[in-house]
Amino acid sequence: MAWRNLGRNRVRTALATLGIVIGVVAIASLGIAGVALQQQATTDLGSLANEVTVRSGADSDTDGVTDEQVEAIRSVVADAPVVPEKTNSTTLSSRDGEETFVSVTGVTNADALYTVSAGDSPERLRSGALLTNGTARRLGIELGDPVTYDGRLYRVQGIIESEDGFGGGNELVVPISALDEQEHYDSVTIVAANGDEAQEIVSSLESRFNEGDEEELAITNFAGVQENVNSFFNTLNLALLGIGAISLVVASVAILNVMLMSTIERRGEIGVLRAVGIRRGEVLRMILAEAAFLGVIGGVVGAAASLGTGLVIFEVLAGDPTLVFEWASLRYLGYGFGFAVAASVLSGLYPAWKAANDLPVEALRG
Repeated sequence: MAWRNLGRNRVRTALATLGIVIGVVAIASLGIAGVALQQQATTDLGSLANEVTVRSGADSDTDGVTDEQVEAIRSVVADAPVVPEKTNSTTLSSRDGEETFVSVTGVTNADALYTVSAGDSPERLRSGALLTNGTARRLGIELGDPVTYDGRLYRVQGIIESEDGFGGGNELVVPISALDEQEHYDSVTIVAANGDEAQEIVSSLESRFNEGDEEELAITNFAGVQENVNSFFNTLNLALLGIGAISLVVASVAILNVMLMSTIERRGEIGVLRAVGIRRGEVLRMILAEAAFLGVIGGVVGAAASLGTGLVIFEVLAGDPTLVFEWASLRYLGYGFGFAVAASVLSGLYPAWKAANDLPVEALRG
């Protein structure tokens, strides 16, 4: 009976359902967009959150990190790779004479810091060089081509992915022996397994090198920044849910109107049902079932539309539309559907109560 009653005025029912669909899409799509933005930010900060950078502190006696300090760092860190670095800058030239300014980094364990899109990033960089792919394209340099730094020739044996944290910009990576004229290291990078381990390393190094207000070594890590970013996006998602919920509240008012109009139009019919023995509870359940049907239909259609929208959002922001099927995103489809059904049933309570408590004699009189 509830299903049949909804079909009596299809236009009104369709408009009420459309309001539910819009509300569900607003809640689910905004939530999914927040997850996609959070995932993109986490990915961008992921490599930096796992890395601890050590430089000479404000109270250090040396302009740089010494060999003794590097060995002390290794004794504190134990398992994580410790990569000392020396830096400089130079100008590289292409075959046609075009010049590009690049930063120069001297390391030994290149594999710990750099991911290459072509060639090799060796565990011990001895004679070759690595170059960021943007610089290589700009200068027309390919694997095996020579580059010159400080009068010495190096063959390019790896092209660095420019989107990586340590591969961004214009960078030339050479063996650390190429910068032997620099007595101390400019920095030391420690590559932890995850952000939690990185923060533990920071605490251990602070205890070992920096006592009280003295700063022998400046120790930095971005894990705390990532936590702040996640906290921000969690708050943002709640705000977006609140904005989307407003649409469902508006849709609930439309359902309330539909249910009231329906019960008024069928007042005589409901009076006949009551007169032949239909109980109040059965009338109440029938009206609530109609409201629930509206919520379920609108929730299902809205969730399907939101899933399609989520595929597009993740394709644009993350480059992988299948990420929408992870729980972090799918839960917002559940939130939207659940909110739709709950809002619809609540909107039907008053019309159902009014119809169930209308006296049969008065209902039959119209």
